[in-house]
Amino acid sequence: EVLVEESGGGSVESGGSLRLSCTATGFVYPIYSMAWFRQVPGKEREGVAAIDTDNATSYADFVKGRFTISTIAQNNPRTNTLSLQMNNLQPEDTAIYYCASSPWGQTLSPARYTKWGLGTQVTVSS
Repeated sequence: EVLVEESGGGSVESGGSLRLSCTATGFVYPIYSMAWFRQVPGKEREGVAAIDTDNATSYADFVKGRFTISTIAQNNPRTNTLSLQMNNLQPEDTAIYYCASSPWGQTLSPARYTKWGLGTQVTVSS
């Protein structure tokens, strides 16, 4: 069974930090890239950061210099562990954050990701 599961969300004050984690297991094909997305009610889901097995990364402009995406190397190419270190959080970062995996190259386009977690809430107060 494919499972993508996020953890680490919560509430912080402006300027604070949080670290999100994601585990992806049970895939029948190798995972080539993973990414974080976020969504607020009434808006489209937007890409935050992405990384592939070559450790190539992409970041949305609004998080560059504040967020860092990373993976923990696994012996099994069908599993992965993903993290997102978020520093200097601002109220506009408040959203549900989703982890997703793809058998293709890393991108910030949600359409290229085939498996998704249920999301974790991040709330930043001013």
